[in-house]
Amino acid sequence: GGAGWGSGGSPRSPCPGSCWEVRKHNSSEWCHFIRSNPDCQMDGGFLNYLDGVFCVFPPRLLPLAVTLYALWLLYLFIILGVTAEKFFCPNLSAISTNLKLSHNGTPDLFLDVPLHGVTFLAFGNGAPDVFSAVVAFSDPRTAGLAIGAIFGAGVFVTTVVAGGIALVKPFTAASRPFLRDVIFYMVAVFLTFVVLYLGRIRLGEALGYLGLYVFYVLTVVLCTWIHRRQRGDGLAPPGPWEPEMPTDVEEPEPSGTNSGDYGEEYRPLLPSQESSLRILTAALSPLDYRKWRRKPWYWRLFKAFKVPVELVLLLTVPVVDPDKDDLNWRRPLNCLHILTSPLLCVLTLKSGTYGLYQIQGIFPVWGLVTLVASALALIIFITTSNEEPPKYHCVFAFLGFLASAMWINAAATELVNILRTLGIIFQLSNTVLGLTLLAWGNSIGDTFSDLTMARQGYPRMAFSACFGGIIFNILVGVGLGCLLQMTSSQPLVKLEPDSPLVWVLAGALGLSLVFSFVTVPAQCFQLGKAYGVCLLTYYLLFLSVALLTEFRVIHFSTP
Repeated sequence: GGAGWGSGGSPRSPCPGSCWEVRKHNSSEWCHFIRSNPDCQMDGGFLNYLDGVFCVFPPRLLPLAVTLYALWLLYLFIILGVTAEKFFCPNLSAISTNLKLSHNGTPDLFLDVPLHGVTFLAFGNGAPDVFSAVVAFSDPRTAGLAIGAIFGAGVFVTTVVAGGIALVKPFTAASRPFLRDVIFYMVAVFLTFVVLYLGRIRLGEALGYLGLYVFYVLTVVLCTWIHRRQRGDGLAPPGPWEPEMPTDVEEPEPSGTNSGDYGEEYRPLLPSQESSLRILTAALSPLDYRKWRRKPWYWRLFKAFKVPVELVLLLTVPVVDPDKDDLNWRRPLNCLHILTSPLLCVLTLKSGTYGLYQIQGIFPVWGLVTLVASALALIIFITTSNEEPPKYHCVFAFLGFLASAMWINAAATELVNILRTLGIIFQLSNTVLGLTLLAWGNSIGDTFSDLTMARQGYPRMAFSACFGGIIFNILVGVGLGCLLQMTSSQPLVKLEPDSPLVWVLAGALGLSLVFSFVTVPAQCFQLGKAYGVCLLTYYLLFLSVALLTEFRVIHFSTP
């Protein structure tokens, strides 16, 4: 648990000796203050950002350091997005497909579709948010970031994204799912409000969060089952759930006639001609040159930034694709993954402390992992062929899932550390950083995918995805984040909001939900441009009040 959020807290009342006071000292003393103060020690992460900004850069170059940190922050969001979208979600999808295929009986078939939406898909979309929350809760000094980000993303998604969908394509919302999701989310927000008011979260409450999510999943499954029974098509093909998948903004486009002809014409010749080296180089190329030529300049620029990340991820994370005939089996690359994925896992766990640990003071753990994995990779390479995936190929989906989760966790740890550093430099509370930078960064991918889905003609799907995802984030983010913090000796986590901003956040989120809960049924679930404009205006108003509260222009008496 630890001692509240004091040390990372509000600019007006830092705890004595907290890292917050560094800017009050003379610039010549900054470095000594940072290095000698225990509150300034960064627990996880590979880079010490505080040391970098106050010791490596001279004081006059502080603006340059902040600019570099801001660019690195943006790049971390790109890393999070690419990993979740191209590696984490596909492997999660492959695992869920494998689990479904193993139930040979068909009666459960129709349950898989909504279950997939509220569990696997929500986990795939919410991975960066949940990992960021777990990392932030792991240190009492950054717990404010987690609350700020979870509430901030909630306000952002329920106003900006939902309003944007209504503006892009006015539509009629699905009445029962909408009411069900809003009620569950209101209960989750109320639970969090109570926990914050009490200033602590016990084991029972943390398990209550996770239990409520399980109850939500069961309710969704039951509602879908009842709805299908009423329509009289119990085993209907998964119609309305299909569009939930186009999360990748790039994919829905047809990839041109050439590629189709190429695939059909040459498919029979490929197995006999392609060498392992050719397969490896083709599999490691993150660029599709035909697509590159067709795309506008800004897409190419963004892609150029993503290529280094994609290349490193391709080298370390296997992806199993159940939609392809060969399940995305690339023998040379997959055998390389047998070595790179476990190495990645031991070197990123607790920022490498386990990987660099010397067994009996002689042999490092990473050396042992390398030896075992190399032997295993060699055996698999010898016993398999380039053309046919082995029977146990689905194991690679679990390996890919684990490796991409480690990448997301590592990026989330750096993200939380850099935000804490920016908070100390600019004297901002963690809550405001959470509700702005962290919430926006984690929601940007969902925003684009939901608006793209709406433009493609699936606004109802996008609208329900809005609520389903944030219910997962708040219940699993807070529940899991606090549960992992609890020890047998201290089964509670202290949450002491030091800034009135937390109450502004909770109030704003509650109010936006009540607004939608009242106005949507009042409009007979027909959502148009007026509803969208109202929500966007509400968000701007909320942001103004939040920033004015942070800078002490508006005063609130805390409860």
